[in-house]
Amino acid sequence: MKLTPSRLSRLIGLAVYTVAVLAAAGPLAAPLAAGEIELGPRPYYLIDRMRGGALKTRLLSCADRPMERKLFSIGHRGAPLQFPEHTVESNRAAARMGAGILECDVTFTRDKELVCRHAQNDLHTTTNILATPLAAKCSRGFTPAEGARPASAECRTSDLTLAEFRTLRGKMDAADPAAATAEDYMDGTAGWRTDLYAAGGGTLMTHAESIRLFRRLGAKFAPELKSPAVDMPFDGFSREDYAQKLIDEYKAAGVPPGDVWPQSFDLADVKYWIDNEPAFGRQAVYLDGRYDLSGFDPLKPETFRPTMAELKGMGINYIAPPMWMLVTLRDGEIVPSPYAAAARDAGLKLITWTLERSGPLNRGGGWYYQSIREVTDSDGVMYELLDVLARRVGIEGIFSDWPATATYYANCMGLK
Repeated sequence: MKLTPSRLSRLIGLAVYTVAVLAAAGPLAAPLAAGEIELGPRPYYLIDRMRGGALKTRLLSCADRPMERKLFSIGHRGAPLQFPEHTVESNRAAARMGAGILECDVTFTRDKELVCRHAQNDLHTTTNILATPLAAKCSRGFTPAEGARPASAECRTSDLTLAEFRTLRGKMDAADPAAATAEDYMDGTAGWRTDLYAAGGGTLMTHAESIRLFRRLGAKFAPELKSPAVDMPFDGFSREDYAQKLIDEYKAAGVPPGDVWPQSFDLADVKYWIDNEPAFGRQAVYLDGRYDLSGFDPLKPETFRPTMAELKGMGINYIAPPMWMLVTLRDGEIVPSPYAAAARDAGLKLITWTLERSGPLNRGGGWYYQSIREVTDSDGVMYELLDVLARRVGIEGIFSDWPATATYYANCMGLK
């Protein structure tokens, strides 16, 4: 990638980072002890930007406290605020920051091997494939921008064998839609992220390798079965085969079902686990994407189909909506939403996503803060929102692109 003046400035501006977190990209070690958890400067940066009050005082009082790993803190694809997502390096960093649970989004290769990628068709934005001979195998090769047409490409894990997939290197998830070349297309990292820790590329993982890595790091598991970009069955590989293979890899590794929270946006996957792998199905998580459905409104329980009680009746114990669905504003104060109340009344446990994914919050916070946009005017709002989610909504855990933020809060508030 070209080292342009703006890129150089961005790298220099983001170069300050703690030695402890950098060490997370070093050789794989035994599980981290409490005293080895290092959060770096970001939690203190966020607290400094909070409005004065009891919450800020409470968080400041924990500044010198030793930090422990917390299940409340879930590494979302590792620590992709600054490390390439779903790489060994990203997950080591997340574990160093105290994430008690780590995520592998699961998809499959052409030879039906499970690998960690956020989507089956994201290799063109999350790896260096367009700079390799494997670009010729992409479902759609790179097309430069022309007039109003943006640059594009589509490269799928199912375009490659596992052996070919292993030759790729991870990069920050980004693309430049105005690019005239594949090199420029890959060089689109947002200014508030960084490529500083992507030098040389990140190490990709199979799902089975993620299980071994997370276990050695002392973390538990949150695999997400991703919707295929190909028609199923794929060469005889059915959707049920796919869901079963995910569970089988934990069973083969001897992982206790209580250490695994399998997830899917597809209700059929969650029901499959409940019906066919009940020990793992007890902690299966329905990722609630109904915000895309016409007529759905988290402020109006009458629009919930299925209802929360119906989901509970299916055997579902965990539901995971985005943060904004769990809160609303009342007289300028962040409060639990009717969605959150309905889930709680039905006996559903809540997990939510995704903290630290929005960039600077001084302009409303974007998609993840849409229900509290009016009061989102500084990065300090992040801890105000997290406090409502934890104490008033009662979430069990939160996915974060920078787990140190959630780990600090959980330690300070005595959460598990």
